[in-house]
Amino acid sequence: MSMALAQKLAAESVVTVAAGRNLQDVLAEIRDRHPDLSTQESGALQDIAYGCQRYGGSLHFILGKMLNKPITDPQLESLLLAALYQLHYTRNAPHAVVNEAVDAIAKIGKGKYRSFANAILRRFLREREKLAALCNKNATAKHNLPEWWIDYLQSHYPKHWHNIAAVLQQHPPMTLRVNRRRGNAESYLAVLNAVGIQAKALDDYAVTLLEPVPVGKLPGFSDGLVSVQDFGAQQAAYLLNPQNGERILDACAAPGGKTGHILELADCNVTALDIDETRLARVQSNLDRLGFQTASLGCADAKNLGAWYDGKQFDAILADVPCTASGVVRRNPDIKWLRRPGDAAKTARQQEALLDALWQTLTKNGRMLLATCSIFVEENEQQLQKFLNRHVDAKCLETHVLLPNKHQDGFYYALVQKQ
Repeated sequence: MSMALAQKLAAESVVTVAAGRNLQDVLAEIRDRHPDLSTQESGALQDIAYGCQRYGGSLHFILGKMLNKPITDPQLESLLLAALYQLHYTRNAPHAVVNEAVDAIAKIGKGKYRSFANAILRRFLREREKLAALCNKNATAKHNLPEWWIDYLQSHYPKHWHNIAAVLQQHPPMTLRVNRRRGNAESYLAVLNAVGIQAKALDDYAVTLLEPVPVGKLPGFSDGLVSVQDFGAQQAAYLLNPQNGERILDACAAPGGKTGHILELADCNVTALDIDETRLARVQSNLDRLGFQTASLGCADAKNLGAWYDGKQFDAILADVPCTASGVVRRNPDIKWLRRPGDAAKTARQQEALLDALWQTLTKNGRMLLATCSIFVEENEQQLQKFLNRHVDAKCLETHVLLPNKHQDGFYYALVQKQ
């Protein structure tokens, strides 16, 4: 395996994300350009790229403390960050990391900086404990969050902000939803145990693995016995509480985890929409895997009723509206560096138009579940209150603020009934 290549490509991702691109998309493009990457190289690329985002605050801080002046070359800086991640947060052999990083610098045409890079990385190894102690005295370095995120959490979650910040740095758990039409957590734990995969039940149908495994190694995954879905995300279908025979709309359905869960819970007539055709194909793929052929899928902007709505009202609507995704930072660590202080307010305005349109398609006494994977109140509690103020025929039945913790990402749910 060429560690230098993995470092080089991971550094490329750091530069591109810093320019405003989504890490997941960037990595997909890199792999498309390098189809000959080995499994080990691809895995190392993934680990380093995500690690540079997850621990970006501390890595930038540490590098800055070892420099007399800022590095103006983004490629060089990113390669050093990638190597520092491996030295500080992985068990890779330090001498190998340093040597490969120096080689990677030469491969991108920056050979004149080889001695400089070697000196910086070896200095880190000598001063590691001192630099780590300094990180604990700097908020962004300690929590690996932008300063404005820390201020926001302290303001809106004064009793919980420290725990939230700590959780957002962690690697997310791999949680599964057992298809209740074919089994439960207890029966699937026995299946996992038989193949040597350790796990524990979170409820009657949710299982979390002690260590993540490739999806292809999950017994019964391809046959629809089980799906990968965060425990917090699994609560959406339960709160919507679909009933047999109901007409249900999943307004922003991709990638289809919640759509599939709804169909597992009841024999209902589901319409699943998504604005992105490629993402909608993932919904179809998920439903095919689960064996559900009855859902009606459509590629449309849900707020543009003229493009898809046939005038027949729905008994229930899952409004999993677009948001800043601030609750799923563990899975998408680039989010915390890409978002800006005003983004939640902007997204909330987009949500308003969507919710108002969807409300028109809900039957009397029907229910709509406002769902976000955000912990920003502008998209959640404040959004709900504004919606209730605009719609006198809306009654809030229940709300749930799910803060990120060991077992789940951050979500907000509000169940509203039309009077």
